[in-house]
Amino acid sequence: MSDKPLASRIALVTGASRGIGYHTALALARAGAHVVAVARTVGGLEELDDAIRAQGADSSGSATLVPLDVKDSDGIDRLAAAIRDRYGKLDALVGNAGIIGGGLSPLDHTPPKDWDDIIAVNVTANWRFIRAFSDLLKASDAGRAVFISSGLAHNARAYWGAYAVSKAALEMLARMFAAETASTRVKVNVLGPGPIGTRMLKTAMPGLDFSTVDPPEKVAPAVVALCLPSMTESGRYYDLRAGKFMDFQRPA
Repeated sequence: MSDKPLASRIALVTGASRGIGYHTALALARAGAHVVAVARTVGGLEELDDAIRAQGADSSGSATLVPLDVKDSDGIDRLAAAIRDRYGKLDALVGNAGIIGGGLSPLDHTPPKDWDDIIAVNVTANWRFIRAFSDLLKASDAGRAVFISSGLAHNARAYWGAYAVSKAALEMLARMFAAETASTRVKVNVLGPGPIGTRMLKTAMPGLDFSTVDPPEKVAPAVVALCLPSMTESGRYYDLRAGKFMDFQRPA
């Protein structure tokens, strides 16, 4: 296999300014893709661009920086129109952006604004990206969509309510998209990374020993693999810790 398996391909990553999204964008560029990096934090996007450029001869990849709040539905539509005009396709969509709100809370103590924001970012925004980019993924000869989930979608742990509910909904969203694109060249999968040492986890569990969890850069190679033209699976759940596809109802 070529060391640039994504050369000449366009990959969009949400939440690309830090954590899993940052390292995934960097790895996609290293594999040769032009990365459309979406995030709210301009500084983080600029750091990503510098890191991609610093790969130099080791990468034919490059980036377009898109400062965008994924709750901005009109902004998503404008971005899709711009990519349609410039490239006429999208080869990979990585739905990574996610929030946990103000932290862990019982359902009956969750502030309504936190609930609304979590559902808006973790679920509705991914639907808006599907709605805006579905035709562009179908225009690719190997359109791929990957959505980052969590084991909490299958494990009702107290106080993770809104976040866990959002990830369960995200998984069904991805499965529906996979079912509706089954007769096309688009492949849609969900990745469950397990506990990862991101800012989100540090917010949720500040007392956790982070030497016991994997860093976000460990997730990136698996996401890249799910974006490859050679990926034949669709509508599946990839469990990173198990290193294999699992049944949605009973992931490890």
